[in-house]
Amino acid sequence: MVKTYFKLLAITALAVSSVSVQAQKYPTKLLDHEMDIENIIKGMTLEEKIDMLHGKNMFSSAGIPRLGIADMEYADGPFGIREEMEPHSWNSAHLTTDSATFFPTGSALAATWSTEWAYAYGRGMSREARLRGKDMILGPAINIQRIPTGGRTYEYLSEDPILSGMLAVAYTKGSQDDGTAVCLKHYALNNQEDYRGFVDVRISDRAMHEIYLRPFEMAVREGDAWGVMAAYNKVNGRWCSENEHLQTTILRKQWGFPGMVISDWGGVHSTVDAVTSGMNVEMPGNRFFGNALLDSVKAGKVSEAVINQRVREILRVRMTVRPIDKAIANTKPVGNAEEMATALEVARRSIVLLKNEKIKALKKELLPIDTRHMRNIAIIGENAVTKMALGGVGAGVKTRCEITPLEGLKQILGNSVKLTYAKGYKSFNSDSRNKRQSPQQPADATLMDEAIKVAQAADLVIFFAGDNREVETEGSDRKSITLPSGQDELAEALAKANPKMITVIVSGGPVDVSTVSQVSGALVASWFNGSMAGQALAEVLTGRISPSGKLPMTWPKKLEDVPAYATGTYPQNLENNNQGDIFVDLTRNRSNDRRQQLIANYAEEDLVGYRWYDQKKVAVAYPFGFGLSYAKFQYSDLQVKTVGKDFEVSFLLTNRSAIDAEEVVQVYVARPKSAISRPVKELKGFHRVALKGGERQRIIIPIRHSDLCHWDEAAQDWKFESGKMTFLVGGSSDNLPLKKEVKFK
Repeated sequence: MVKTYFKLLAITALAVSSVSVQAQKYPTKLLDHEMDIENIIKGMTLEEKIDMLHGKNMFSSAGIPRLGIADMEYADGPFGIREEMEPHSWNSAHLTTDSATFFPTGSALAATWSTEWAYAYGRGMSREARLRGKDMILGPAINIQRIPTGGRTYEYLSEDPILSGMLAVAYTKGSQDDGTAVCLKHYALNNQEDYRGFVDVRISDRAMHEIYLRPFEMAVREGDAWGVMAAYNKVNGRWCSENEHLQTTILRKQWGFPGMVISDWGGVHSTVDAVTSGMNVEMPGNRFFGNALLDSVKAGKVSEAVINQRVREILRVRMTVRPIDKAIANTKPVGNAEEMATALEVARRSIVLLKNEKIKALKKELLPIDTRHMRNIAIIGENAVTKMALGGVGAGVKTRCEITPLEGLKQILGNSVKLTYAKGYKSFNSDSRNKRQSPQQPADATLMDEAIKVAQAADLVIFFAGDNREVETEGSDRKSITLPSGQDELAEALAKANPKMITVIVSGGPVDVSTVSQVSGALVASWFNGSMAGQALAEVLTGRISPSGKLPMTWPKKLEDVPAYATGTYPQNLENNNQGDIFVDLTRNRSNDRRQQLIANYAEEDLVGYRWYDQKKVAVAYPFGFGLSYAKFQYSDLQVKTVGKDFEVSFLLTNRSAIDAEEVVQVYVARPKSAISRPVKELKGFHRVALKGGERQRIIIPIRHSDLCHWDEAAQDWKFESGKMTFLVGGSSDNLPLKKEVKFK
């Protein structure tokens, strides 16, 4: 084990009393070593301090070897520990011991609406990070899903700040309770991938705090997050990596964050502005925080007190996270049974049943599959056999195991049912980062004909549609939500060949389901669902478990209805720009004046997702919070009472079926007579409940005073508005059978 700071304790016992720490608004472990840290800093040379402020290798930054301070080792995530890379490139190190569990991606985790499983997820990530010798996970990714086409929508959690925030807090606690720091990303307003390296987000202070910063604030103040990653983009005219308002005023002063801020890879643009605004570590190189920073200190442009503070913030994390001896890291393959079990449980709870019609011939719904009548099942679509751990640009997982849907069905059904697979379409694969082709291609006639023949001979068709990790990828946004590879055309042909068809959508975010929903008796969203995806899906389709996932984002009918598109603020137009070179440009720190003027005006303000569709009365394909079950739930007897400044919402939930199942209950609040502008309703609480068939429980959900406040721009603080508010309770944002109005001062 690498020794830490003990060599320095004999240097001096005197702490520097003039060094003040921002008063904390939450309990944090990071301030437990302040005296030791001051002693360490006193014993460091300026050059040693500078060495700690930039990347040493692709995924590490330097410690202080002569003082026994270990390097900081970063684990690219956030849904599995990335394979080891060469020290100074993106190339794989080609180890045989750097595998990991592929956890369901962010949108899948969010579809569980489960803080319990978000905690287990974070803990599982930490356990594997420790085995791989990592100190900090680059995750969770908690930016709000502003657009369904976002290249990293699959990584992010939700369009709603409360759902995102509560899951982020749980993930953070799970990881850090186990000993691995998180690095919340991407701070802040990194809500698109196109032009992310230079787009300037313009937004009101209120909308920024209430929607886009709220998950970060919750994870910092409630989860005690120890790390934050600055985003690539600008906010209100300043790069996030040198944005004093974001990094100092909000993060450190308003929220009291004492930890470290690292850049996204290649996301630093200056020396003096970045280090003085609050940036701790430039990753992965030393272009701005190496000799340039050393020269700036010597020239008096940056005071050594600033350098000391940046080092202090790093050491707080380093002293809190136990380093792993490099001699024992990566010595055995990772992808443990316990973590695989966690991935399976998350996947089971994430699957969303969107549609399930009764079939006259069966006298029942199409799902779950009745194998007494369905003896010959056609499995159509390349997504039935495609593995999603790797692909596209950015983080992936070299996993030891990934069960595909076809493998899962074979595993569950065994030899009792004949399964016949036909490819149906050729999945989209990008030829090059710099020459990205459109995934919107016509159906392949030969593959479609083969699939139709298989469908005609079957008792049931399960069509696997959706995207893959090349369609939804870091570095670029989708240009549409139309299903790729001619899947709509294929779906219509399959339905004509066999009307008993289930469509499974494999994707990280919303797609246009107008065609497949119309021609399918059942429709299921199964996400990029990790190592155990196929088993979880097979269990749901065959009725071993009831589906219980709920959409963490709205699925629109068409892209033009999405608020950013409807207001004309996305996509931005940049004349003669080759979008394919964005990733290369941002990682090599290239930019030019023309690109730096690109503005993203968030004209919809706080009306993101369901808030917009409610306010504008726009019909959607499937609403926020929606998800069917094989069971039938009844809500009754709503009661609301005050507990100090908070509220307690209680009601009866009854499982009116013989099927054991889980339900996600949701509480929304409406303030129609508010003196300030507000959405029609907003999510303020939720809880996942397991009920046996016929069981009834009284459910109690606390609604916190802090979650009912609005951001007061004049006061630069959260304020509570007295008056009437209506609590609405149900199983989806469009199905809220219980309602009660209360008045509160």
